[in-house]
Amino acid sequence: MLIVQKFGGSSVRDAERIRNVARTIAETFLLGHDVVVVLSAQGDTTDDLLEKAAELNPNPSKRELDMLLTTGEQQSVALMAMCLESMDLPVVSLTGWQVGIRTNSAYGFARIRRVATERLRRELDQHRIVLVTGFQGVNKFDDYTTLGRGGSDTTAVALAAALHADRCQIFTDVEGVYTADPRKVPAARKLGEITYDEMLELASMGAQVLMNRSVELAKRYGVELEVLSSLVRAPGTKVKEVAKRMEEMKITGIAKDEKVARITVEKIADKPGSAFKVLNAVAKAGVNVDIIIQSTGRDGTTDMSFVVADTDIDKAHAALSERSEAIGFERVTVDKEIAKVSVVGAGMMSSLEVASLVFEALNDAHINIQMISTSEIKISCVIEQSAADRAVAAIHGKFFEA
Repeated sequence: MLIVQKFGGSSVRDAERIRNVARTIAETFLLGHDVVVVLSAQGDTTDDLLEKAAELNPNPSKRELDMLLTTGEQQSVALMAMCLESMDLPVVSLTGWQVGIRTNSAYGFARIRRVATERLRRELDQHRIVLVTGFQGVNKFDDYTTLGRGGSDTTAVALAAALHADRCQIFTDVEGVYTADPRKVPAARKLGEITYDEMLELASMGAQVLMNRSVELAKRYGVELEVLSSLVRAPGTKVKEVAKRMEEMKITGIAKDEKVARITVEKIADKPGSAFKVLNAVAKAGVNVDIIIQSTGRDGTTDMSFVVADTDIDKAHAALSERSEAIGFERVTVDKEIAKVSVVGAGMMSSLEVASLVFEALNDAHINIQMISTSEIKISCVIEQSAADRAVAAIHGKFFEA
């Protein structure tokens, strides 16, 4: 059996944690499995490297930043290899370019185009544990590229897909996927299984268990994932196409995202094409928008509000301000004191009462809903940021603790 395992930064943050992970890897290998392991940079290494870069240049080129950031994962695989060597286990550490992870040239947020498996196959044929740097690849110019925060998840899934692995295990500091963040909601339940679509919605809505791109990739290539704890030996959560669950379980989980902002474009000329011009300007700036609301026209003008990631505020504001005359609006305002709380579940498709229960829970908690967005398996509400934890707890109580 070929198993791909991925361990995050908190799992390898110091020597003690590295030894703990090494024991998990060794146990899998000694059971007779072929093992490929993807590692993230230790602890806060990536943040530390970003700080070092900022000390010298507040606006470094993305190419050089990627060259710097890829060193974090190289440290992890080398240290882990040394630890496994001390246990008399055959092991080799490889970087993204040695493995043959080819990407496009979008430095800082590259996408994987293909994975060459020849080197990996050779090492596995020699019965070695193969350690691979997560989060990185190489582009057509033979430059290092990084896949964006959480990119090691994507590396692991891509390798599992390319190698047709029997299992892809994602080890984190939690025991699996929960109905809510167990650190905030003590009554949160661990899920035995969850569908790709549900996990993708939760990941996109702020749940920090898996990177959403890794879930997309797993769904596309049919890679079954298992989310496990690197610290506690316990069954995790399987992410797959079809999940078993009790029929009365209408929702799967609740997520919050506080790293968002609402942008409002005020007094837009109320005529055909205006909405397109606003959203096109933002799209051309490379900004994704969510939960769009346009008010009813009045006095020949209308207002439009939408939600963006807080990292995209400046880009969106600048893009709109530059085109204010061409679009025809009065001003742009930004509200950073908001949060998005989302309820996800395939069971919502066959239940008419989910939305009513969500709104009832927020009403009972005296939380005002500012914006609403729905789909077949998701309801998202924009609320005051200060009420986010209270909102998650209230909704969780309504569905899981009543």
